[in-house]
Order: sequence, then C-alpha cells, then structure tokens
Amino acid sequence: MLAALRFPPLLALLAAGSSLLLSAQAPAGSATPAQIPAGQATGAPQPAQLDAQRRPITEGDFVASGPVIFSDDSAHAGLTSWTHKMGTPAKNYIVETKGSGVALLDYDNDGWLDIYLVNGSTVDALTGKVTPPHAALFHNNHDGTFTNVAEKAGVTNDRWGMGVAIGDYDNDGWPDIYVTNVGKNRLYHNNHDGTFTDVAEKAGVQLGNWSSGATFGDYDGDGRLDLFVAGYVHWDWNHLPASPGGATNAFCTFRGEPVACGPRGLKGESDHLFHNNGDGTFTDVSEKAGVADKPGYYGLGAVFTDVNNDGKPDLLVGNDSTPNYLYINKGDGAFEDDSYASGFAVNSAGSETASMGLAVGDYQNNGQNAVFNTTFSDSYKPFYQNEGDGNFTDISDQLGIAEVSTPFLSWGDAFLDYDNDGYKDLLMSDGHVYPQADQYNWGTSWAERPMLFHNLDGKRFAPVPAVEGTGLALVIAGRGMAVGDLFNNGKLDAVINVMDGHPVLLRNVSPDRNHWIELKLIGGDKSPRDAVGATVYITANGMKQRGDVLSGGSYLSNNDPRPHFGLGQATTVQDIEVHWPGGKIEHFTVPGIDRIITLTEGAGK
Repeated sequence: MLAALRFPPLLALLAAGSSLLLSAQAPAGSATPAQIPAGQATGAPQPAQLDAQRRPITEGDFVASGPVIFSDDSAHAGLTSWTHKMGTPAKNYIVETKGSGVALLDYDNDGWLDIYLVNGSTVDALTGKVTPPHAALFHNNHDGTFTNVAEKAGVTNDRWGMGVAIGDYDNDGWPDIYVTNVGKNRLYHNNHDGTFTDVAEKAGVQLGNWSSGATFGDYDGDGRLDLFVAGYVHWDWNHLPASPGGATNAFCTFRGEPVACGPRGLKGESDHLFHNNGDGTFTDVSEKAGVADKPGYYGLGAVFTDVNNDGKPDLLVGNDSTPNYLYINKGDGAFEDDSYASGFAVNSAGSETASMGLAVGDYQNNGQNAVFNTTFSDSYKPFYQNEGDGNFTDISDQLGIAEVSTPFLSWGDAFLDYDNDGYKDLLMSDGHVYPQADQYNWGTSWAERPMLFHNLDGKRFAPVPAVEGTGLALVIAGRGMAVGDLFNNGKLDAVINVMDGHPVLLRNVSPDRNHWIELKLIGGDKSPRDAVGATVYITANGMKQRGDVLSGGSYLSNNDPRPHFGLGQATTVQDIEVHWPGGKIEHFTVPGIDRIITLTEGAGK
C-alpha cells in the first residue's frame, strides 16, 4: 500500500497543492528545451479567437436559435449523482490533469447500453486517509434513467483510474471490462449475474505504473481477443517533477507561465501487447510483436483497426508530444512499424502532435477508414484521410476543421451519423489541462464546450452552431467520451466524463426524420464471440457505407459496439455484407429498417 512507502512527506505536500521543487529527469537522448516546445504544447502560440462578448470561443460563440442537436439529459438520466475526482483543483502535477474515460456496454445482456465511468483518485485516498473515489456502472432502466450499481457489481476500481476497454476475452458471450490505472490495472471478468471479478493478476495483465489507452483485438486470427495497453509516463511518487511554484525550466512553462511539468522531460512508460492464451491468462509478446515502444513515447489513444483492408487488425497509437505509431499487421504474429512511411506519425507540417484521442471511420463512404486525432490547444486537429494500402494524408485544413479547432484542447472524439443522412459526422469533447488558462489572455479556457462537425457529403465538415441552453453550449472540463444509441431509438447519443465534475449525457434530439439500422454481431467458432474486428458494408440510399466493431479508441474510452447506419430517406436495404474477424464473408438480408438486428456468423449466405 502507498501508505507504507517511504514518501509520506511528499504526498502530503502534493495533497496540499504545494510548490515542491524537484528536478524533472529527461530520458536519455531526449531533446533539450531549446530544441522543442515546452510541456505538452506542440504548436506555436496562436492569436486569441474571441466571440462578440469578448470570450474565448472555447467557452462562448453561442447562437440564440438554430437546430438543436443535443439536449443535456444528465440530471434527468440520474448521472449527476456521481462525481469525477482527480487530484487537487490546483493541478500542480500532470497526473492530476489527464482525466478518465467512459465505456458504453450491455453488461447484463438485456439489449440496452449501460454506462461505465472511470474515476480518478487523490493522494489522501491512495494513502488510506479517505475513501477512494469510486468508478460508476450505470444500469440502463429502459425509461431514460440509469441506476449506479458499481458497488453491487464489484467494479468500483478504487485506484487512480484512467481508461477503459470492453471485450469478451473468454468468448462466453458476456462483455468484460479492462480498466487502466496509474498503478495496477484491473480486468473485470463478467460473472453473468450482474457482478464482476477482478482477475487481472491471475490473467497476467495487471502491470503496475501509468497505463492509458487500451484496446482488444484478435491480432493473430485465433478467434480470441488479445489486449494492447499503451503506457504514458513512468510515474514515481518518490521523485515528483517540479510543480508550478518552483518550475524554472522550459518543460514546465506554457506561454511563459509556470505550469505542471510533463510529459516532455519525463521518462515514458512502455506499451504492452498481451496474447490471449485461451485459458484465462495472457502472455506479454510486446517485444516479439514489435510494438514495445522502445523510444518511450507518451501513449494515450489506442485502437486495433484494419487500415489497409487485408482482413487483419492493425494498431494505431496516439502519442502525446511525440510521433504517433501505426503498426501494420504482417499476419505472422508481428507488426511492421509504418508510422512515418504511412504519414500517420506527424501532421501535415511534419510535426508531432500532443495526441489524445483517436476516432476511426469511413467519412466518404469509399470503404476506407480515416483517422481523426485530437490534440492540444494552439494546435489544429489532424484529419488523416486513408488513401488506401494504409497510407494517410492530413487534410484537416481542406476539410474545414483545422482553423476552428486550434484554440480547443480536445480529448474524446468519434465519428457518428447524428442526423442519419448516411454520412458520418464528427464530435469531440474539450477542456484544458492548465487552470491558469482562465487567468491569462491565451484565447482558451479551462472549461470548454464540445464541438460537432456536420459532414457535407464527404467533401467538407461544417461546425454546428452551439445553441444557447443546449448540450453543445455546455462549458465543461471534458475528457473521455463515448457515443452510442442509449435509448434504442436509432439516434446516437454521447456520454462525456468531466474532470472533477458530473458526467454529461448529450441526448440526440436532432429534428431529422431519416431512417436507420443498427447491428449486433455475434461471432462464430473462428471469430471472437463479440465480433470485435468485424467490418460491415451496407448498401442503401444509393451509397455503400462501412462500419466496424471496435474496442477502445476515442480518449481512454469505448463506444457502442453495434455498427450504426443512417439510411436517409431509403426504406429498404439492398445488402449487408459482413467481413467476420475469422475471415468469412457473408451477406444478409433484413426484414425492415428503423430497428436493431442481430446477425450471427454462419447464418448468412
């Protein structure tokens, strides 16, 4: 236990938000402060963008009227009974700033999505002085409300929580929960009775330092889900980095002001790939597979997804203030590092970014998944168009996203067809890491509004105005975000985990009257039971759309596993083509639209 370790005086100072001065240790071979920007920032300071009331557009730029896309249903749904907590309000240390993720899953197999919210912690909780902040598992009551059953279910975590990924790792038909922490991780095995058992130590996936994004995927095609866990910073409570009151080096300033140190100047934590042995245990094959992150980059977002359409899941890792990774699956148990060759390592300016979340989706309906990457403020958000064969081009500026996104510090992100017109739109959660943002004229703010972009026929994205009093006008310290159909009505909603606040449920109330269809996939003998890794193509309304069953992604979060398709005004679906993870390709017909349909491997043609 932390209380028994040798550093209570340091922890006491941290808990008090002190300005304890300790030196930050740079990793061997790292650049000097003169060579690279400080801290997490990777872009040059940008002029402030203010609205008519002279507020930064991150907390303003509202309109009085217009189409209402999301309502704030947080209180009505019962989510405001729970509060996220991470460190002290001063945020003197980077470990207090990153926030936590959220997952949408049907843990009890009743056909309705439930909500798992990861919580952070405090030093007092780690040292046993106070009760640890609990994670939440909100059971869907099927009437627009949710009930927190985390304690009864045994999934409160009670550690310094970061991320979550969902996957049925033992193919028993029930979703399991993997939670990453600053410290030991948890693997909650679903007991089929509304409860879970933490089997991380027995399974060999506990680790022990600062884990961040996690993703399940069957990388070797044996029909069992493997697990990748990104590492962020190697955190040592005995040797804390400098705090703002004593920071004097460039790693600990932002726009000339002292702020929490890191990640630059701190040692990175390695990534891990765990192979599923099929007996409830995993083996660490990171080195053998070529994904161990030997440079020690600062991993955050992670997702298995097939980027070159060869039927094998590749691996994307978004790294903070260091180049991103794209690992191409070679099909022999190993990956090829194509990060730079693919164009995914850096943005269009050739610069690494402070990558947070990863969104994957076919925005053009051409069968190729693009990747959107949230980043720090003063940096635009890269949009990597898939050119085929795993090659990417950052076209954020051409799509109309770059300039307007620059002031925002963004985290969770997702492609979602919010108006069911057949084109995937883009949503992101936002919020700064430095409370000092409200004290200086940086053109940004600590709490920020979410951003929604409407897809204009796969050619450009247009920002959707934030109407006063609606969900898009909420000014919050957003972090992890997951999207899904929480009310089984064909409208995609979003849940945002808010730093030191109540979670937000953005209920989709778009006035469109377009049609839709959603699919729950069940894998057969050669595929994971939850069909993670499956790709679906639907032909309807004169277009062919793609959807994927993914685990992880966004920022430390997990979206609805059911592929959702907007059909526009189409009243029929010509074809559903499923590429199962085990390699089988099947075609299905459906009895109708505006419904959720279950497709089982082996039942198609």
